[in-house]
Amino acid sequence: MVKLPWYIKPGNKAIVVLSRLGLRFGSKGPVILTVTGRKSGEPRATPVTPMFVDGKQYVAAAPEAAWIANVRADQAATLSRGRRVERVRAIELSDEDARPLLRLLPSLVPGWVGFLRQGGLVTDGGPDEFEALLGRMPIFRMDPA
Repeated sequence: MVKLPWYIKPGNKAIVVLSRLGLRFGSKGPVILTVTGRKSGEPRATPVTPMFVDGKQYVAAAPEAAWIANVRADQAATLSRGRRVERVRAIELSDEDARPLLRLLPSLVPGWVGFLRQGGLVTDGGPDEFEALLGRMPIFRMDPA
């Protein structure tokens, strides 16, 4: 099990609330991913930071993140940037397709380095360490719905 830094849960809640109030976190900042809870059927919102490669939008999931099982059960989701809501289908990539994106992740979304370092999953945060997370850290392509 991955030990999250203490500030993640309260920080995520604050980001969701601020986003719902209309605050945007810049073009490279977090957005709110909302998926349907697989057991509750209720909307579940979590901040994610997308990366853009070759005109496509991708989201990496922290190992063991609760939203992974929800989006695997129902690919329909929304991404919210402030009050702008985009309907998407979250398509999980195969290991073969995820590998190059994991290698790019530390340069495209540098916040992952500190997060995974605190979780004990990387030490220097280089591409090789991120690639080693293949199979533990899924990548989803966010296709317009």
